[in-house]
Amino acid sequence: MSVEIKLSRSNRIYRPNELVEGKIVTKLSSSISHQGIRLNVNASVNLQVRGGSAGVIESFYGVIKPITILNKTVEVLKSGRLSSGTTEIPFSFWLKDPGEKPLEIFYKTYHGGDISIQYLASVDISRGYLHKSLSATVEFIIESEEENLPEKPISPEMVIFYMTQDTQRHSLLPELKSGGFRVSGKVCTLCSLSDPIEGELTIESSAVPIQSIEIHLLRLESILVGEKIATESSLIQTTQIADGDVCRGMTLPIYIILPRLLTCPSIFAGPFSIEFKVTLVITFQSEQSKVHSKSNFKTLKSWHAAESIPLELIRTK
Repeated sequence: MSVEIKLSRSNRIYRPNELVEGKIVTKLSSSISHQGIRLNVNASVNLQVRGGSAGVIESFYGVIKPITILNKTVEVLKSGRLSSGTTEIPFSFWLKDPGEKPLEIFYKTYHGGDISIQYLASVDISRGYLHKSLSATVEFIIESEEENLPEKPISPEMVIFYMTQDTQRHSLLPELKSGGFRVSGKVCTLCSLSDPIEGELTIESSAVPIQSIEIHLLRLESILVGEKIATESSLIQTTQIADGDVCRGMTLPIYIILPRLLTCPSIFAGPFSIEFKVTLVITFQSEQSKVHSKSNFKTLKSWHAAESIPLELIRTK
């Protein structure tokens, strides 16, 4: 015996004001009686704080109570019998009933490290105390309502940046401290999810030859825990824009395609937020860099220089 939920849309993508339709498919070797078939629709923001991300308090709290977005039950069939073989039972429900005030904002579906926003439909076929219930669950995807989205194209907001030995907060190689370096450029800080991150960079001077230039795309998930905010950053993409010593005064283009499955619109809610930033990392040639070819993006070494810039991502029509 088996039960399955099949939604009418193969991509399972819906918007909050739309009707969700589908079928409950049962495959039975013999007919069975049941006490009703119900469809449970649940959506929530699940928050989890890993110990060590911002102190001892996170280890104590661990998993935080989820934020409920949607919680409804739809009666598909009253008690009766299901015949043997394959049976298809249609169902439909509104995600947001007309005139109904939702429990919470319909955030876009998101699966991150500490924050996940999930929409689930579950079927339960109750068969009484002597028989095990039949159940199945399917996840569907929620995207923003079209009328609330800005039109394309949006005007990218560019920020001008520069890097020198005086802008670095960590210790540098002695040659960099004495000889110095200067890097200038610009990069967009407001970007549509369907557009690339664009900008440019110029190495004006450097006392030490350059080994490589990379741009890290970082995700920052923040959760309000009591009176403190726990923030966890994670690296989701690295793009190398130069390999080897770069000619001084040459302008290098910045053009980064956003990874679709690992990004989402920036969210600034009360109990949580999802933000992004780009970090420009320059690795200088040195004997130490040859020995330690790989380094943690959270810990910069003396042969690194970096500049971080906040990035706001939005979805457009």
